[in-house]
Formats: sequence, C-alpha cells, structure tokens
Amino acid sequence: MMSLPTMQAPTLRSQQLGVLKQILNFNRPLTESVAHEPYWKVLIYDKAGMDILSPLISVKELRECGVTLHLLLSSQRQSLPEVPCIYFIMPIRESVDLLCKDLAGGMYESYYLNFISPLSRPLLEDVATVAVETNSVSQIQKVFDQYLSFISLEDDLFVLKKYTDENPFSFYAMNRPQVDSGAMEEIVNAIVDGLFSVCVTLGAVPYIRCPRGNAAELVAGKLNTKIRDSLLDGRNSLFTDDGLRSSLYSFQRPVLIICDRSLDLTTPLHHTWTYQALINEVLPFQLNRVKLDANSASKAKELDINVNDKFWIAQKGNPFPTVAEAIQEELESYRAKEEDIRKLKHSMGLDGETDETISLLTDNTAELTSTVNSLPELLEHKRLIDMHTNIATAVLEQIKCRKLDVFFEAEEKIMNKQATERPVIDMIKDAECGSVEDKMRIALIKYLCTDMSENEVAQLMQALESIDCDVSAFKYLKRVKQFSSNATSDQYSGGGTKTVNMFSKLLSQSSQFIMEGVKNLVIPKRNLPLTGIVDAIMEMKNNPEVDGYLQFDPKLYKTTVAYAPHGQQQKSKTSFNDTIVFMIGGGTYAEYQNLVEYRKSRRIIYGCTELVNGCQFLSQLDYSFHHFVTTITTTTTTTTTTTTTTTTTTTTTTTTTTTTTTTTTTAAAAADTNILK
Repeated sequence: MMSLPTMQAPTLRSQQLGVLKQILNFNRPLTESVAHEPYWKVLIYDKAGMDILSPLISVKELRECGVTLHLLLSSQRQSLPEVPCIYFIMPIRESVDLLCKDLAGGMYESYYLNFISPLSRPLLEDVATVAVETNSVSQIQKVFDQYLSFISLEDDLFVLKKYTDENPFSFYAMNRPQVDSGAMEEIVNAIVDGLFSVCVTLGAVPYIRCPRGNAAELVAGKLNTKIRDSLLDGRNSLFTDDGLRSSLYSFQRPVLIICDRSLDLTTPLHHTWTYQALINEVLPFQLNRVKLDANSASKAKELDINVNDKFWIAQKGNPFPTVAEAIQEELESYRAKEEDIRKLKHSMGLDGETDETISLLTDNTAELTSTVNSLPELLEHKRLIDMHTNIATAVLEQIKCRKLDVFFEAEEKIMNKQATERPVIDMIKDAECGSVEDKMRIALIKYLCTDMSENEVAQLMQALESIDCDVSAFKYLKRVKQFSSNATSDQYSGGGTKTVNMFSKLLSQSSQFIMEGVKNLVIPKRNLPLTGIVDAIMEMKNNPEVDGYLQFDPKLYKTTVAYAPHGQQQKSKTSFNDTIVFMIGGGTYAEYQNLVEYRKSRRIIYGCTELVNGCQFLSQLDYSFHHFVTTITTTTTTTTTTTTTTTTTTTTTTTTTTTTTTTTTTAAAAADTNILK
C-alpha cells in the first residue's frame, strides 16, 4: 500500500476550502451541530467560480454540505421558489445581469450572494435597483466579497487563471508591442487582486521582493499599497484572526517574491521527465483533470486527480520510469491481496461474490470479517491503480512517439555545458525524432544556453526551415537576447543526466509498461534560476541576481522602497522560513517541483498567472513575433503618411512633435528588423 500520509497542517488550499465550506453554510461558522445537520440548498456559479470549485471540492463533499443541485449561472435553469440559493460568481457585468434576471424572475426562496472579488459600487447599485423594483429585497439574505480569486491546484500550488489561448495574463499578452498603458494597468490590477486574495486567505501580510523595471515591479507596488490601505482601514478585518482565515504564519511574516517570466525563458521550453510535468506536457491537463483519447473519434475519457491521493503525493515529482515501477509494484501488491482473499474463501468452500456469501464470511470468521471490512479500501486502491495505469500508459505512448527521453537528455546536457550524443542539427533533420515543435524547442534552448556564432545560428535556422518549421519564435528570441541583460547561458549548473539500469521489473512480460527503447534517466539535483533567487532571498545570501531587488513592507505607513546596490546585499538578523513565490507571464510544473525539492522543512508556496507546457509557451513566442512585425509595418506606414502630410501643409507644434516621435520609433523598429533577419 502507499505509505506517504496526506498533509495535515493548514495550507493555502485548506484555507480556501474552509472559506468555501463556510459560504455553503450560509456564511456561518462551521459548528459541529450545523456540520452534521446541513440545510439543503442550490449552488449557482459562473465560469470563473466553476474553475475555482472544480479542483477544490468534489461532488460528494458538496452533498455533505447540503448542496442538492449545482448549476452554471448561464445554463437553462428551472425555478425553485421554495429552495434557498447560494451564488458564487465574479463581479462582472455578464454575471451580475444574469443574477438580476434571477431576482426579477423569483427563481429561488432566498439569495446568498458571494462575489469572488469585491463588487464595484455601480454593479452593487444595479443589483439594489432590481431588488427594489421586483420587491425581492427581503429575499437577499447576505452579500459578501470573498477574496477568493485564485485557483488552488495543490496544497502549495495556485494559479490565477487556467490556461487558454486568450488568457490576459499570458507571456504574449503582457509583452505584445501594441499593448497600451490602459490595457496593461487592467492586467496588473487583476494580478494584484489575485495576489491580494491569496494574502487574505493566508491571513498574512508579507514582505514583498521583486526585480526592478518590469511588470513585477508594477504588481509589487500596487499590491503593497492595496494591503497597506486595507490595514489602515478600520472598517474591515481582512488580516485579523477571525477563527477561519487565521494566519498560517504565527511566528514570522512570509516573504512574497514576485518574478517576471523574462527571468528564465529556457525552463518553459525544456522537455520534462517527471510524472506531473509530463502529464501536462503530453496530455490535455486542466484543473487536475486529465483527458485520455482526446483526439479519437470516440468520447474522451476524463480522469480527476485527487490531491489527497497518496500515490499522487508520493510520485508526482518523480522521474517517469520510477513512477512506472511504482505502479507495477502497487498492482502486484493488489493482486497478492486479492489472491489471499480468494484462497481464504475457497478454503471455507465459499466461492462467489453474492451477498449471502459475504454474510456467511462475516458471521463465521473474525479474520474474514476484517477482510470484508477492508474491501472498500481495497477497491478504492484498485481504482486508483487503474487510473494511474491508464494515465501512465498514455504518457508512455507519447514518450515513445516523440522520443521525449532523447530530447530531455540532450537539453539537460546543453543547459549544463556538456556535449550531446548527437549534434542538434542532426536531431532536427531526423524525420523520426520528435515533432516540429520539439525540434524548435531544443533549437531555442541551444541558442539561449550557448554562445553561438552568427554562422552557427544561420545553420540552425536553415535546418529548421528545411523541415518547414515556423521560425518566428527563433526570430523573436534573437531580438530578446540582443537586448536582455540576463546571462541565460550562465543560469544553469550542476551535472547532466545519468542513465541507470532500473528496468528489470518493467522489462518483464508481465509488466503493464513495455519500456524497451526508453531511457531511464535520473534527473540531476540542481536549482533552476527561480529556485536560486528564492534561495538567495530566504538565506540572505550575496547574489548578483537579487542585488537591487526592491523590497516593500505594507506595514510601514509611508511608501518606502529599499534595495541593495550591487554587491551590498541587505543583512537581516534571521532568514525567511516561509515564502510565496509568484511568476508573472506563466509558470511551469518544473519550477514548482524544483522548489518542492529545495524547500526541505520550509514552507514554500508557488503561484503563477497560468501554468504552461513547452508547446504552449512556444506558441506565445510565435504570436509575439508576428505582432511585433505587424507593429513595425503599421508604424512605418503611419510615419510615411504623416511625413507626406507635413510636406504639403502647414503643421502645428503638436504635429511636429508627433512626427518626430514616430520617426524615432520607426528608426528603432528598422534596427529591430535587421536583428530579426
């Protein structure tokens, strides 16, 4: 059986779940009497609420909380005028309009309104107006701002939104050339709201650290102001211990480290080798739900991964071959127990699975009574084994098809300045080695992590073009690398991969996994760039990467920013034991697992705007290049038109200023175009 116990200490996920259960209890404390005598109700949520609920609470738990029916706000619903209803929705125009429609139609007996983030004054007035006009004021029992605008995927992992092509928090959305100040401010405010919700749920007022001169600084500054204003506002108690949102950090305040994806562009492109990260790499994996056979003609099979699954807790961060062996061992253990039960029943002449047989077993033998009582647990064990077997089999098929072990090993060696078994160009030209996207990713890693001559870069791009690969992402990163101050090639260190012989069980004919042809690679123990920054800040080490990082303290009444000049890291009497790490522009399971391995006895929570795999991040780089080229073309056209108009007419001072600015932009754009060629 699986041995690792579930985490019992309070976590971000357990805190969010506790708030949700109080919401389902009509915003009352969860006393013993109430918990055992639930009042039946309906739960209504919008799409944002559904994304939060899906990985957080099961249908069984909803039933235990008295929820007999849970429906999407935008779905067709029947009126239930004798049933109370709890709403869990975002305070946006679309959701508020549907809520008002329910009030006007008298859909439910009473209404308990819970907004995921604070409801604006205009929308609140709209709800009040409809309530007055429809005589439903007395039916609205409670209205709450819940500060829950984030998604808990694990006890120590959260995202602000699930991945979509149109996600406003993506690397592309935040780095596209045509983004204006208004759109960027809207994005930053949404990120600040999400991080503020995390701090409120944890009951913590953190120190805030961030690099200078990017989106992380904007977010940190606004978050600092928002928390400080809340502390100074005597009307609220968001950061006081109210028994439910009590602080997880009793003795020391945590540090919140906010970073930007531009810190490390290699890790999101790197092929992965651990179980959880591989699932996200090769299968549709959203909100802890895996889809199998998503591309087949038949209906895709969906599997929900429970974060309390002991096998998942123990194995999610392990290399895939280790997980495959563990599944095989679990299956053999189950078969042995099943055989023991069969032999015991047969020895008593009680074969079969009828209720009468089980009754006789229970009545006649204490040993059999214990066996029968363990049957539900055994069946659940078998269900989990089957689920992980199906998932691992699907992952293995993709590993073999795309030769992911070959790419992972080669990339590890490139990142650690070691020679690869085959030149990257040979891998690119090999028709049987991976997909076009896989080849582009290893080419980008080669470019980012090594010092290549112009001739070598040209040969690499020529090899990609020879297989009809879109090199837009390559051109975009050429531009980024030209202007980036980050020494990407020096951020990785510490041994490459090792191949060891651990496949004896998996190569047997009885194994569920035929691993022939797949390398058993041992992942080296090394810190990724983000983990190195976390280590430097938590341990107060001198590190050029964090010298000059800004520091905010929301508990100081005046806005103060402290930073250490290069080589003069600020000293503190004690290091930090608790850290919240947040990545703007997309995070990865590789970074999350690397932090889990690093933290030891410390508490580290990893969060990001969204979780991306390598192909998703590659597509965002493609989009960034195409929109960069579009912006250059548009700017050039605008400048030409403006110059012509200025020649034939008398211009004002304002016109002259605009023309000069545009011409300067065009010159810079032309220079960038030369870099991209």
